[in-house]
Amino acid sequence: MRQAEISEIVERTAALVDEHYVFPEVAARLATLLTDHLAAGRYAAAADPRTLGELVTTDLQSLNGDLHLRLKYHDEPLADRDDHPDDDRMVRLAASTMGGVGRVLRLDGNVGVLEIRPYLFPPQLAGDQMSAALRLLSGTDALLLDLRENVGGSPDMVALVCGWLLAEPTLLHTMYDRAGEPVRQSWSAAWLPVPGYPADKPTYVLTSGRTFSGGEELAYNLQQLGRAVVVGERTGGGAHPRIGFRAHAHLEVTVPVARPVHPVSGTNWEGTGVHPDVETPAAQALDVAHRAALSRLASPAELVG
Repeated sequence: MRQAEISEIVERTAALVDEHYVFPEVAARLATLLTDHLAAGRYAAAADPRTLGELVTTDLQSLNGDLHLRLKYHDEPLADRDDHPDDDRMVRLAASTMGGVGRVLRLDGNVGVLEIRPYLFPPQLAGDQMSAALRLLSGTDALLLDLRENVGGSPDMVALVCGWLLAEPTLLHTMYDRAGEPVRQSWSAAWLPVPGYPADKPTYVLTSGRTFSGGEELAYNLQQLGRAVVVGERTGGGAHPRIGFRAHAHLEVTVPVARPVHPVSGTNWEGTGVHPDVETPAAQALDVAHRAALSRLASPAELVG
């Protein structure tokens, strides 16, 4: 890469972080860090956009470890627009992955499995597919919600799934902007075109170290509200919603712009991840949760959540 091109990308990244990042004090320090490292020649040896993205991302995450704060490399060229340049790819990905419905099946004991991967796509892209999956599972006696390969997605789809599992509309979080002001509340969906999943049916959420962002929100909400037992590994720890900006044909600056606060915990899962109620290697989580579900179904008086 030419030095002028590197300088333009790094300077744009610094400016966007300084203007938009949810924590203004950290944003200013990061902008200074990037410009100082640029002047010192840290990025001069970047031979390609991928390498530059990795170097800048390491610096962006060096102060507070925010994994949503990145100069993200894309193999496919980004759309030629400043804001949300990756949206077109997400539309294509939703269409090619059945709206994120990775698997729907029924195990022994009438225990249902819903795997959602790679993303919880927005309802306008995947609401029909998700509703179809929920309808198929409505007659099961227990649910295993498999988020082990879910790496993020839409809070609105989280609200949709929570609406299916919760008996009434429930506040999931309040979003605060960089000024510390509440800007949006997220509630579980009040109505769905499918029967709800009764609250007395046991539900387990399967997680891994790869579970991230929107997948973590779904697990966290259900755990905090006492609606599900989380089984598996501690998740990645990315809570802050982000927006994307084009910095290069293959580089997107992703900047967290807000922070959610859950009404039960008074905080979120940023940096800590969602801690499982039953810790087990991700590869064994399905079997462990299935056995637990069968045990609870055999002792209905002990059902909780």
